[in-house]
Amino acid sequence: MSEKELLDQIDRYLNGEITKEERARFESLRIEDASVNEKVVEHKHFVGLIKQYGERLELERRLDEIHGEIDVHTLEDELMIHPSGIVRLWRNHHSKISVAASIAIFAVLCTLFFTGYLADRSRNYEYVVGKIKGLENGQRTLSNKVNQLDGNKGVRTNPGNFKGTGFAISSNGYIVTDYHVVNGADSVYVQSYDGKSYKAKVIHLEADPDVAILQITDPSFKALAPLPYDFKKAESDIGENVFTVGYPIDAMVLGMGYLSAGSGYQGDSTSYQISVPVNPGNSGGPLLDNKGNVIGIVDAKQTNMAGTAFALKSSYLMKAIENIPADSLKNPLTLNNKNVLATLNRVQQVKKLQNYIFMVRVYNQ
Repeated sequence: MSEKELLDQIDRYLNGEITKEERARFESLRIEDASVNEKVVEHKHFVGLIKQYGERLELERRLDEIHGEIDVHTLEDELMIHPSGIVRLWRNHHSKISVAASIAIFAVLCTLFFTGYLADRSRNYEYVVGKIKGLENGQRTLSNKVNQLDGNKGVRTNPGNFKGTGFAISSNGYIVTDYHVVNGADSVYVQSYDGKSYKAKVIHLEADPDVAILQITDPSFKALAPLPYDFKKAESDIGENVFTVGYPIDAMVLGMGYLSAGSGYQGDSTSYQISVPVNPGNSGGPLLDNKGNVIGIVDAKQTNMAGTAFALKSSYLMKAIENIPADSLKNPLTLNNKNVLATLNRVQQVKKLQNYIFMVRVYNQ
């Protein structure tokens, strides 16, 4: 398929102009070919910006008001002169700076549109995307410099459109979460217990049984110590005490309960039913037994049954890991087979776990 044919196909896909069978085939292609999925995300972002052209006059008016309060262009020069003042300024006005950056992006697009530069979309598509990314990176760089002055070396991100939980399946940056947490995301970040955020990419998706494998790609990420837990292959028994650790709020939360059924929602044999307090933010977190073995992944999509939740059995997680295409793995992915949590009490177990559980933040246009 040529570049032009692919762009036409993406247009029809995003506009809902293809049949159900064509959509299924194209979505399979997105999963199998990361470059196609990347082009869909970029094209969706590009078209979204163009569609908002009609709002330009109102945005320009807002820009004038914002610039009356703050001079964005002098911020970087001022950083080294009055750092504490700039930190306070960023805290008070970072949302306005973000709006200004967004308006700058629209201004570039509008200029290109009226000069006819966008007439040949296929020829200039990559150029425009590069310009947009350059502006966004500039804003992110400024944010990082201010954050560093404020004493936090981790990269901060905005709250995102949706969040869930994920946990490490290796010490070198591979993380598992639920498919429904990251499905359709334009970008994904994971946040560690100490508040540091890292860029991640989706390397494998399985809608059924709701599994997504992520890889941290941020150069600031340092490998973790060996995992303190292993993954149980055999099924667990009804009545076993279980617990989960995740991010239903912007802080780590422990949930405790028991395994209430050997099958999940509507008799799903791939899942357990658990009596543990969870909400959608827990989705993708680990379900562990008393000894600290991972026995499942929390799936909090179904919340219509009070006090009841579900978790995908760990054996299906291991099958999903086996299905990852070899060329998608930048580094080896080897599951840990040692458990150091078995002799610890619950407080000690959670302390050991906290560095391996991540908040997953998802960004959509």
